Order: sequence, then C-alpha cells, then structure tokens
Amino acid sequence: MGVTAVLILPLLLLGISGLLFIYQEVSRLWSKSAVQNKVVVITDAISGLGKECARVFHTGGARLVLCGKNWERLEILYDALISVADPSKTFTPKLVLLDLSDISCVQDVAKEVLDCYGCVDILINNASMKIKGPAHKISLELDKKIMDANYFGPITLTKALLPDMISRRTGQIVLVNNIQGKLGIPFRTAYAASKHAALGFFDCLRAEVEEYDVVVSTVSPTFIRSYRVDPGQGNWDASIWKFFFRKLTYGVHPVDVAEEVMRTVRRKKQEVFMANPIPKAAVYLRTFFPELFFAVVACGVKEKLSVPEES
Repeated sequence: MGVTAVLILPLLLLGISGLLFIYQEVSRLWSKSAVQNKVVVITDAISGLGKECARVFHTGGARLVLCGKNWERLEILYDALISVADPSKTFTPKLVLLDLSDISCVQDVAKEVLDCYGCVDILINNASMKIKGPAHKISLELDKKIMDANYFGPITLTKALLPDMISRRTGQIVLVNNIQGKLGIPFRTAYAASKHAALGFFDCLRAEVEEYDVVVSTVSPTFIRSYRVDPGQGNWDASIWKFFFRKLTYGVHPVDVAEEVMRTVRRKKQEVFMANPIPKAAVYLRTFFPELFFAVVACGVKEKLSVPEES
C-alpha cells in the first residue's frame, strides 16, 4: 500500500504537468489561428508593451500596422521582427508615423491604413502619456496634452476606423488602459482623468456596437514595468499607506500584458483587470466603502507632504 501511494503521487504530478503542457500548446496554436491574416493596428508600437504586442501578433501571422512617433525606433522594431520571423508564416509589417497627441493627423493615418489593406480587423489602442505632480503645479496646457494623447487621440482613431468595422459587421477594438481608469491616485490628476474618460467612452461604445458584432475590450493592468523582480520586503516602511501604495503601483511585465491582450482578442473578452490582490481590494474598497478609501489616500498624501522624498 505504501509503495503504491509513493508511485501514484509522481504519476499524478506527471499527468497534471502533461495536461498543462497540452493546454498551453493548444492555447498557443489557437491564439495564432485567431489573428492569422488579420489586419492588426497597434498604436505606440515602440513602447515596451507595444513591442511585445507586435512580437506576439507578428508571430501569430497577423498583418501588422505599427504606429509610433519616432521613425528610427519603428525601423529598429521592424528589423527585430523580421530577423526572427519565418517569412513563409508571417507578413511584412507596415510602419506608420503617428503621434496621437497631434489629433489633426489621425484621420490621415486611418485613411492610409484603409487604403493599404482595405480594412482593419483589430485595433489595439496602446498609446499613453504619463505625468506626475500636484494638480496646482501642472499647467492647463499640459493637462490638455495628456487628454489629447490618452483620450482624444485613441477615440479619434477609433471613430475613423469604426465605420468600416460596422459595415463589415466584424472587428475588435482593444483599449489598454490602467487601474487609474477605475480609481484615482494622488499627484496623477491629469493622467487619472484621461484614463477615466477613455474607459467611460469604450464602455459606452461596447453597448452601441454589439449589434454589429464589433467587440470592444478593455485591458487594465496596474502599472507596466520593465523588469521581473519582486519588491524588497526588508526595507518596507511600517506605514499602512506605504504598504498600500507600493502594492498598488507594483505593476506587471509588458510580456504578461501582451499575452493577455492576445488572450483577450482570442476569447473576445470584454474586460480584463490585471492586478494582484491589493489593487483589486482597493477598487472594491473605493466602490463599497468610499469614505474609508478616501481616508487612507488622504493619510498617504499628508505623509508624503511631511516627509522629504527619497532620492
């Protein structure tokens, strides 16, 4: 009996590992088939997340349109994709110079893409501009620039491409947003406002275009980081606010977000919230116990104003 039990456990673990491997391989192949030959537009493709999305969708056989505001960096991304791709299974990406904070050029870019491919199957609104500082020290001009880049730019491009999707009764629009579309964090007033506005727009749009079989998805991570390390546990401050804030701002890696964007496209998910338990708890706290949430946040602001920032 003892020998049998000893043998069963390794065999069980081996069987579970095999099933997980099969599931991952099937999911990978399914992801590729979901975007193969599809025209996919990615804004701010030269950012960390944009590059990872480009890699994932290019490997999946999509007809990529990579948008960015720096031509040299777009060419570097282009070379990186081409150098590792199988020409028989992938398509040459199209590069488009686009700065979403310059609203006047967005319509021309949409026309260029439609003239080139005739349609757009998937639009990934990834571009974002960040600013941090006290509200009274940020100029109104900078507030407007943030709104142009994070709100007016994405919705202008979406509106330009949407009629084609509606007429063909197919398409998917993905907004890569942020946790600050659901709750506000001090010293990020303009950024949080733009993310709230964008989330509100696409939530409304989702209901409007459902009858045309156009899918609207939002992917909201906490913050997107560029490294895979855990925050140091030993030097944490004992303050509740410090614990709350550091957990709230400890983000996810671009690779993980890009893979989630692919899963969102494949499964046609409507909303994805990528966060560890502390940010998720903060969202629920803001919804059901707003006074407690505001008190915790205000306490953090007072502490930040009274203690010099670390270098």
